[in-house]
Amino acid sequence: MNTLIQITDRHLGTGTVQTVNARDLHGFLGVGKDFSTWIKDRIEQYGFVETLDFVLFPDSGENSGRGRPAKEYAITLDMAKELAMVERNQKGKQARQYFIDCERRAKAATIDPMQALSDPATMRGLLLSYSERVMALETVVQEQAEDVKALNLIAKADGSMCITNAAKDLQMRPKDLFQWMQENNWIYKRAGSATYCGYQMRIQQGLLEHKVTTVEKNDGSSKIVEQVLVTAKGLAKLAKDLRSAHAA
Repeated sequence: MNTLIQITDRHLGTGTVQTVNARDLHGFLGVGKDFSTWIKDRIEQYGFVETLDFVLFPDSGENSGRGRPAKEYAITLDMAKELAMVERNQKGKQARQYFIDCERRAKAATIDPMQALSDPATMRGLLLSYSERVMALETVVQEQAEDVKALNLIAKADGSMCITNAAKDLQMRPKDLFQWMQENNWIYKRAGSATYCGYQMRIQQGLLEHKVTTVEKNDGSSKIVEQVLVTAKGLAKLAKDLRSAHAA
């Protein structure tokens, strides 16, 4: 098993338990907040208790001699799993599963199989460990099923929409969606024109379409206005690609 985050045995409370440096977990999860604000907010928000869920220790690394010493937090694997889970992203799922596997391996390495069979408490602990892993996998499957269902509903919807309305459905700013679509070869502007056009391959794939409208002016003349529309199939494709881009 690859070592995603270093795990260290540390004295906590009345015994020795496996712990993780919270700063390492923070870095792996890619949290936007600075470490100090993030860990303090999480401790307060979820009611973690010092000496039960975590202990403080001084930074002994390369930054320990610069000014005020940084506070480091050694957190139990249970706390680490919860912190990973509440981030609600792919990194969080990966970290949580990693901690579950580490706990399972540690227990398996210290258990005599024959003793386990004759010890109800040990068997109960093993069953709980495996049950937790199954529940984690079921949660992932359920979340993926909900995503697939949502994408299928979008793909089966009737009609097309402008990019601005598509951005609202995708819960992002229109200018961010315009920029992403340009950078990923969905739309472009002709030289000297302010109007967006869809790449032909996207139109052929049924992801985009062009709408041409004749607008009557006040002076009686008319002009032709061309607009790029996102089809239902295109909206489903955008939702999937944007989700993959954020998870990467």
